[in-house]
Amino acid sequence: MLRLLAACLIALSLAPATQAQNTAPDQRRPSHCIAIAEAAPGIEYLHKASWTEPVPEYSVRIHYLAHASFLIQTRGGLDAVTDFTGFTGNTALMPDIVTMNHAHDTHWTAAPDPAIPHVLQGWGETHGAGIEHHLDLGEMLVRNVSTDIRSRFGGREDAGNSIFIFEVEGLCIGHLGHLHHEPTPQQYAALGRIDVLMVPVDGGYTLPLPTVMRVTERLRSSIVIPMHWFSDFALGNFLRGMEETFAIDYVEGPSIEVSLRDLPSRPTIKVLRPQWLRDPD
Repeated sequence: MLRLLAACLIALSLAPATQAQNTAPDQRRPSHCIAIAEAAPGIEYLHKASWTEPVPEYSVRIHYLAHASFLIQTRGGLDAVTDFTGFTGNTALMPDIVTMNHAHDTHWTAAPDPAIPHVLQGWGETHGAGIEHHLDLGEMLVRNVSTDIRSRFGGREDAGNSIFIFEVEGLCIGHLGHLHHEPTPQQYAALGRIDVLMVPVDGGYTLPLPTVMRVTERLRSSIVIPMHWFSDFALGNFLRGMEETFAIDYVEGPSIEVSLRDLPSRPTIKVLRPQWLRDPD
């Protein structure tokens, strides 16, 4: 049954593209992450690999760049960068999609390269308005759920942050961004199933440690990747708090390759060490 479900999800991820842009609600490809949020995916392990190598069939590569920035690569050649600051390393790589949040300048840039085809802001043009993305590129669907952030002077900016979800190869990959509060029941529902979760674990700049642990346990993703940590001390506090319910895997490097059929049977925290990109000599 699990194999059948995985095959159905993979087939959905390979459906032909509609429009490579934010589409109107009545024209949108449905989100399989929301539609089958109660389903359990199938199971096992993953692999490390260089970001320059081809992505294996039915897989996605995730490379931790720095702070809250990740490179997500597909088999078909799409490159997405989260919390894009304008820099990914000593490389000529031009991402196809970048997402940004504007709590701090370590999560966005005011001047993204105009050659980037899709630049997705996590905030609206007017204060508190929020923004909605549903970018369908065929191989990848990128959408967001707006959340609030703290404003510069101690107040609150409604809908000023976004959690971005990348649906690709049957996987639901969620990046919590600069999250400043536990999601509401409506926001949890809008997220749907999250197979791979990037979660900020600094313990205060974003969410207090007890809150971030509660969010992580509530989502119960198959793979959790800690981000937005400023020291091994903060990272260690998070890992010690989660070790009873999650397995801990210290990955020797910045990258993993993930497929729906190879997700771990026990929810697992994958500790990646960030590394900027560098083109081969």
